[in-house]
Amino acid sequence: MPSSIDNQKNPQLDTPLGLPMVILASTSPRRKALFEEAGIEHMVSPGSVDDGELESGAVDPVQWVGSLAYYKAASSADSIQDQAPDGSVVLGADTVCVYGDEIVGQPVDREDARRILQRMRGVSHEVLTGVAIVCPESGRREIFVDRSVITVGEISDEQIEEYLDSGKWQGKAGAYNITERLAAGWSIKFEGDESSIVGLPMTRTLDRLKAFAMNSSP
Repeated sequence: MPSSIDNQKNPQLDTPLGLPMVILASTSPRRKALFEEAGIEHMVSPGSVDDGELESGAVDPVQWVGSLAYYKAASSADSIQDQAPDGSVVLGADTVCVYGDEIVGQPVDREDARRILQRMRGVSHEVLTGVAIVCPESGRREIFVDRSVITVGEISDEQIEEYLDSGKWQGKAGAYNITERLAAGWSIKFEGDESSIVGLPMTRTLDRLKAFAMNSSP
């Protein structure tokens, strides 16, 4: 059965000129918030891909996160079938942290979150966000990966335990949300687009959506 589509348009904002209707293949509240803040007309229709059940193995992190983004978008595009509005596109995204050779997604439990947070202290790691845009009618696709570098200073065991108690680490790649942690006073520096670290590189995504729509025009 085709999945239902949840309209998340913010009526107080106008959709940026030249952007297609976007079907967001994600239930991430952070990605929905980014779209709403930008005034992008969108709907939500998550696919059936659960990346928590997948293991990356010995794959390149860039290929892995790009593939996950595409699988999510393609799954959503298949599930909505004829429900997609004319001219709309499906957008899938996935974010992972990379510590050396280890790809780190969402923590599986509190102990895993503690291990991840303790490991990030005093070192730099990468955040990769893969984005896939798919036309549900033609299957045409575009995939790109945005990269950021984050350096975390010293954070105490007490700060980590307080954060773990809050539960805010749940469902977040690398066990943290950079905007929240900066607001909490954690020592964090980064190179890249903060929105990409949160879950979606908005500047690049808007540019790609406009180009995708223009190239799809008759």
